Amino acid sequence: MAERILVINPNSSLSCTDGIATAIAPFAAPGLPRFDVMRIAEGPPAIVTWRDWYGIAEPLCRVVEREKADAYVIACVSDPGIEAVRTATDKPVFGTLRCAVAAAMMRGERFGIVAFTDKSKPRQRRALQALGVEGRLAGTVPLNLDMEVLTDPVAPRARLAEAARELVAMGAEAIILGCAGMAGHRAFAEDACGVPVIEPCQAAATQALLAVVAARGGQVRMAAE
Repeated sequence: MAERILVINPNSSLSCTDGIATAIAPFAAPGLPRFDVMRIAEGPPAIVTWRDWYGIAEPLCRVVEREKADAYVIACVSDPGIEAVRTATDKPVFGTLRCAVAAAMMRGERFGIVAFTDKSKPRQRRALQALGVEGRLAGTVPLNLDMEVLTDPVAPRARLAEAARELVAMGAEAIILGCAGMAGHRAFAEDACGVPVIEPCQAAATQALLAVVAARGGQVRMAAE
């Protein structure tokens, strides 16, 4: 049976979900697990408040219990419900923020986060504290844009470039895009600021692929298998 990695967008935005799918599309290849991307239609338009963050945990658990996969990715850059979801399956569950932080720290001593809104900052700070890496954070700059603006191919780019350069001025040697809605802007942001820019869905997809391939003993299967 073909292996599957399920990437779950916990918000209801179609444009955000499409952006996530586009960002991880380059990771599809013969012999590797299939990526499926879905959204939670009953979720909020974006994970903005603590109420959104806590409230989506149970719907995420129900999705994981219903949708069988070899690994799961929670595609929101504050890792909502990750501890709860890990109790709903014996398969690996990856949070995009945690994976992005690991990737950023391999590229530089200090990293910065371009946040979705000011309300994102305390949730992301809690995750950094849990990882023990808050001291590596150079700074956080929020965009404070609506999700549908953020996912537009052009509209957020001037503000995103400004935020990325501000983080570099704070001492960031790598930058994390702090919302899955920014997935289509990674290359632009990197060109604008001149340091490595980490797209969290791609970082989590990489870790999920490694986990599934390692579970089969590191062998890459032929497409016919």
